[in-house]
Amino acid sequence: MTRVLSGAALIALTIAVVWSNQRIVFETVAFLLLFAATHELITLFHAGRIDVPRWPATLACFITLASFSGVLAGTVPLTTDAMLLIALLGLAIVAMRAWQGGTDALTTISASLFPSLYLALPIGAMIAIREQGPKPLFLLMLTVIVSDTAQYYTGRLTGRHLLAPAISPKKTIEGAIGGVVFGTALFAVLGAWWLPVVPLAARIVIGLGLVGVGIAGDLFESMLKRSAGVKDSSSLIPGHGGILDRIDALLFAAPFFYVAGHFLRV
Repeated sequence: MTRVLSGAALIALTIAVVWSNQRIVFETVAFLLLFAATHELITLFHAGRIDVPRWPATLACFITLASFSGVLAGTVPLTTDAMLLIALLGLAIVAMRAWQGGTDALTTISASLFPSLYLALPIGAMIAIREQGPKPLFLLMLTVIVSDTAQYYTGRLTGRHLLAPAISPKKTIEGAIGGVVFGTALFAVLGAWWLPVVPLAARIVIGLGLVGVGIAGDLFESMLKRSAGVKDSSSLIPGHGGILDRIDALLFAAPFFYVAGHFLRV
């Protein structure tokens, strides 16, 4: 019951934020989401004995996401490229000053840059997609949610063959197929109303791509947790784990959809 109630609350909050008429509401939630996700990711690094400077890495993530912000566009006299360069250069300098010798410099610097790439850029892609209106972003999120739900129930009912046993001992090939079928079908059908300029064949291809990279994103986050020796990224959401556990598929699906939309003028 706890999982159902918290899941319903998350869906209601998502709908309210995505469809809000105020751009600042969505972008504020995006920054809060990034903050929580970055905290969880760096905690995973620390659990895996990888030393990442928490606050400099978090600040770099914020600067990276700010480069996508429409609200800040008129107040920050810097281009997107300049903000990204500042974030990456600042992190490199902090990591260099903090290094005390040893053989872990490459690991620490790479891990420090990783949150900006893994979290800030995909969440930035969601902001960019939302700039085109709430329909494309909500369609993206709904496709991922339906695919994830279909994977779970199809896997429980018919799952026999493990998809990636070394990474996730519960995900099955049958579940993945169910997620692909239902997720793609939803995107193709609802896209007829919400993305009318995109032909059916293109909607099917994009739907397949979204679901496929979403499954990859789910497995990727599972690999990070398994490497760190933890079950969930945190216990922030009752019955669901942490923020990373909820947005793992979106972190891969949003950039894919952003690029696809760029070429299709969505």
